[in-house]
Amino acid sequence: MLRDCRPLSLLCAAACWMLVGSAILLPGQAEAQTPDSPQVAMINELIEQGWRDYEIRPAPEVDDARWCRRVYLDILGRIPSLEELEAFIAERGANKRAELVERLLHDDRYTEEYARNWSTIWTNILIGRSGGTDRRDLTNREGMQKYLRDSFAANKSYNRMVYELVTATGTTKPGEENFNGAVNFLVGKVTEDDAVLATSSTSRIFLGLQVQCTQCHNHPFNKWKQQTFWEFNAFFRQTVALRRFVDGTRDVAFAELADQDFAGQAGNPDDAVIFYELRNGLTKSAYPAFIDHPPIDARGRVSDVNRRAELARQMMDSPFLDKMIVNRMWAHFLGYGFTKPVDDLGPHNPPSHPELLERLASDFRSSSYDLKELIKWITLSRPYQLEAKITAHNQIDDPTIGETPKFSNFYLRQMQAEQLYQSLVVASQAKARGSYAEQERERRRWLEQFVVAFGTDEGDEATTFNGSIPQALMMFNGDLIKRATSDTPESMIGTLGASQARMPEKVHRLFMAGLARRATRDEIVIAGKLLNARGGNQTEALQDLWWAILNSNEFILQH
Repeated sequence: MLRDCRPLSLLCAAACWMLVGSAILLPGQAEAQTPDSPQVAMINELIEQGWRDYEIRPAPEVDDARWCRRVYLDILGRIPSLEELEAFIAERGANKRAELVERLLHDDRYTEEYARNWSTIWTNILIGRSGGTDRRDLTNREGMQKYLRDSFAANKSYNRMVYELVTATGTTKPGEENFNGAVNFLVGKVTEDDAVLATSSTSRIFLGLQVQCTQCHNHPFNKWKQQTFWEFNAFFRQTVALRRFVDGTRDVAFAELADQDFAGQAGNPDDAVIFYELRNGLTKSAYPAFIDHPPIDARGRVSDVNRRAELARQMMDSPFLDKMIVNRMWAHFLGYGFTKPVDDLGPHNPPSHPELLERLASDFRSSSYDLKELIKWITLSRPYQLEAKITAHNQIDDPTIGETPKFSNFYLRQMQAEQLYQSLVVASQAKARGSYAEQERERRRWLEQFVVAFGTDEGDEATTFNGSIPQALMMFNGDLIKRATSDTPESMIGTLGASQARMPEKVHRLFMAGLARRATRDEIVIAGKLLNARGGNQTEALQDLWWAILNSNEFILQH
C-alpha cells in the first residue's frame, strides 16, 4: 500500500488490476427460492414473459455470498461483516434468502441500521446531499434526518409519511418548541419565486409528474400544460417560512413553517386567485386544482380551507402516488426503474413494463403502503437473484447503451458514497467512535468533498464520486482507509494476524470480507509475492493486499 511510501506500490497496483479483472467465482449455486407471496410470483411471471417476448435467456442465479452482499448493501446500506456473511453461507434450507430478508427488515438488531440507511436515502431525495449545510439555510438537516429516522424505525406507512411531509407545520430544529422535522422538506422551497420549487419538487418526488417543464410554457411532448403547473402551485400560497436568527447575526438559528391566510393576488380572500403570464404576454388566472381534477374552494382563509391539506388528501387518492414509489424502489434494488428518468411518469414517457408497474402499485396500496412488504417482494423476485453477467443469450439487455431494461441480468452500478463509507467501516472492523451525533458529523465530513450543488430550479446536485481525483486520493490515503488497514488488535488485519490459519486461508478471508468471494489462483500467487517482498512479514503483506482489495473496482461496485 502507499503508507510511508514503501516500495510496494507496483505490486499493490498489480493486485488491484488482478482484482478488477478477475472472475467472481464461488463453488455451488444457491437453490432457487420458493416465492412466498403472490406478488413475487407475479413479478417473476411478467418479467419472464418479457424475456420470452425478446427471445433472451437470463443470466444464471447468483451464488449465496454475492447475493448476501447485494441485499445487505441495498437494505442496510453496507456490506455484511465477515461473520454475517459466513453465517449466511453456512445456513441450509431452500428459504434461507427469504429468512435473511425477514431478519434485515424486522429483527431489532438491524432496526437502527435500517432506519439510518433509509433516512439517508430519503434525506438526499427530499433536500439533497447539501441541504441544510449552509448557516443561512432554512432547512435543518439534523431535523430532517430525525423525522425520517423515527419514521423508518417505526415502519410508518408510506402514504402517512407523504401526507405529513406535504402538510407539516412547526419548527425545523430538534429541541426547539413545536419541533416537527417533517417541515424541513418544504421550508426552504416556499420562500422565493412564489413556491415554484415546492410545486415542482412535490409533484416530481411523490407523483412522478414533471410539471416544472410547463412552468413558463406548454411543452409539446407533455400532456400537462402551463395551467396545470400554476393550479398545482396555488396549493402552496397559504404557506410561509419564518426565520429565527442567531442573536446579532444574519445566520439562521432555525425556521418555522406555518399556514396563513392568503388574499390572492387580487387582494380578495374570498376569491384568492393567482395570475401567471403566457409566452404571448397574456395573463391568465389559476385556482388550486389537482392534476385533472376540478379546482377546490377558491377562498384563501385557512379557517375556510387549508390548501395543503386538500392537496395531500387528493394525492392520497392518486394512482401516481403508488406508481412513483414502486418505480423508485424498483430502481433502487434493480439499478433501473420502469421509466427513465425514474421520476417522470407522464403519458409522454411510457414504462418498460406497464402491467407490472400497475399491478405492483395496486398491491402496494392494498398492503397499506408497507415499504417493508414492497422490499420483500422485490428482493425475493427472480430478477434480483441473477448474476451481473451479460451473455450471448441476453446481450440486447444493456441499458448503458440505451436499450430498454429487461432485467435479465443484475445491472452493475457503483456504490453511493454513503454506502462506501459504511462498508469501509464494516469491512475494516473499525469500531464506531463517539456518540451517534459525533459519528454522523464524521461521516458528513467524509461525504462533503464529493458533493457539487448546481442550484438549478430542481435543486439538482451531482457528485464527484465517480473515480475522480478527490475520490482516488481519499481511497488511497484517507484517514478511513488508514484505519481500515491498520493492524490494531480489533481491526481486520489485527484479527487475521492473531489467527493460526495459514497464509492462503487468511487471503481467502480478506477476499470474502471485501468482495464476498474467495481469492482466485492468480490472486493467491500475487499474495505470495507480496509476502516475499515483505520479507515474510504476514501482517504487512496482508495490509498491502487489503489496501488493494478496498481500492479495487470490484469492492466499490454493487454486484
